[in-house]
Parts: sequence; C-alpha cells; structure tokens
Amino acid sequence: MSKCIKVTDLPDFDPAPYLVNEVAITAFLNDILEANDAVLLATAQEDIARARGMIGQMSKTTGDLK
Repeated sequence: MSKCIKVTDLPDFDPAPYLVNEVAITAFLNDILEANDAVLLATAQEDIARARGMIGQMSKTTGDLK
C-alpha cells in the first residue's frame, strides 16, 4: 500500500541556487515559457534575479530596502 503525500506537506523549493550559469537559466526559462503561465514567469524572473544577486542591487537602486 502506498502512502499519499499532500502537496502542502512538501518542502518549498528554491531554484535560484541551481541557476549557476546562462545554460541553466536558459533551460529554466524555456521550461517556464512552455508552461505559458504569466504568474510562473514573474516568479521565475525573481528567481533569476536572486540567482544573479540582483535583488540587493535593485533594492539599493529603488530605495526599497526590504
């Protein structure tokens, strides 16, 4: 008998640490674009920005220091 796992019981996944070069980022974006989901694309853009260390820089530039 197999055990059912609830989606809410799964740990959060952060793709940013895996987006280490342009090849990984391109593959990630291609998969996201294939899904044709605007919310997923917006989230992916944030993941890529975090992977590139751009979030801190954007906060400094815009004055939004979260």
